[in-house]
Amino acid sequence: MTDVIETIQRESLISFPFLGDWTINPPSSFTLFGRTIYFYGVIIALGFFLGILWIAKNSRKAGIREDDIYDVIIWTIPFSIIGARLYFVLFSLDYYIANPSKIIAVWEGGLAIYGGIIAGILVIFLVCRHKRMNVLNALDLIMGGLLIGQILGRWGNFFNREAFGAQTEIFCRMGLTSPDGNTIYVHPTFLYESLWNLVLFVIVSRMLHRGKRKYNGQLFLVYLFGYGVGRAMIEGLRTDSLYIGHTNIRVSQLLSVILAITAGTLLIVNAVRVKRGTLSLSPAYREKASEAQEDLPADSFSAGEDTVSEECSIKTGASLEEEERSESTEKGSAAEAASKEPEKGDDHAGE
Repeated sequence: MTDVIETIQRESLISFPFLGDWTINPPSSFTLFGRTIYFYGVIIALGFFLGILWIAKNSRKAGIREDDIYDVIIWTIPFSIIGARLYFVLFSLDYYIANPSKIIAVWEGGLAIYGGIIAGILVIFLVCRHKRMNVLNALDLIMGGLLIGQILGRWGNFFNREAFGAQTEIFCRMGLTSPDGNTIYVHPTFLYESLWNLVLFVIVSRMLHRGKRKYNGQLFLVYLFGYGVGRAMIEGLRTDSLYIGHTNIRVSQLLSVILAITAGTLLIVNAVRVKRGTLSLSPAYREKASEAQEDLPADSFSAGEDTVSEECSIKTGASLEEEERSESTEKGSAAEAASKEPEKGDDHAGE
């Protein structure tokens, strides 16, 4: 844990050489009523707030009542924060045993996203089960809000000058100049992850809004796969990773690889099941598919005319003559029947 604390450089100047020869020194905190408030916590809170607004606004897209999703969120957020902190503390146990008063100091940093996700999923499962809601459907909706929180939350790392990577000369490197004038150039891994999450958010949001979500749980799997792949790559660049015991195995990197492989496999399996018709489709996707079928005749009218024309054009003269003879026979039979009816009428009259 000592290495993690040393990587927080709140007093350092920040620069990005590819943007020009300038530096910035954003404050990492401010004072309110005599208490120090860190921007890290403020940004995390802002991410939660905007994420909740997005979830509530799009709840109908998932067929969930707004009141129900608020009930889920109210329980999920506090337990997710606790889970994120516990995850961080457990994998930095030596430091927190020596400094127990720091365990609750979440405003200083130290929230592990995977701990929050694990705790959040458990709470969502329990609440949805209690309210008789579809768990996978709720998870699909919540993933968009979670990504908003992650996109913004990484900028809390920016204000703390933490969660950066190893030293590098890459074009997009970030410079950190300490108070003694020493400058190091590092990977801005917080920025990499924020941008990666932005791409994921666009994908998840478009799938939800355009009815591309074929089954409940698909967006959840897309998130796990996409975030797992990105985090596995980015985590390898960081200098403040949590490790399993005294090994060189990065906890988040290993978990990311496992999640990406598992989610990717399930996405492939489910795609095959959808194609075979053995997987239940989401209501929104079924409705869209039904509308597409209803629109098909109008959309394919001209194509249908061409098909009929082609079918007519390949008919031979013999087949046309046969149709004409058949029509003539039918007309002759009808005329003969009509001529016989009066005759029968006359016979009855004579009697």
